[in-house]
Amino acid sequence: MTNDITDPAGFESHIKAMFRERDRRAMEYRFDLWSYDDVSRHAEAILARLRDGSMPCDGAWPPAQVDLFQSWVESGRPQ
Repeated sequence: MTNDITDPAGFESHIKAMFRERDRRAMEYRFDLWSYDDVSRHAEAILARLRDGSMPCDGAWPPAQVDLFQSWVESGRPQ
């Protein structure tokens, strides 16, 4: 697999790695941030929280990470 700039972000290769262990533990009561099915199912809500800076709870992601997550959502949430 190439990681060309035109390749869409994949959950396993890009998205999962952006969620730290502490983020995963903080959200365990709702869903698993390291689970493709859970993140895909809640992607719109996660994106809204990332955009407004309320997730993760210890500080907002840099805009490039939010943009990458949004791109993943908009490209059909590839695994």
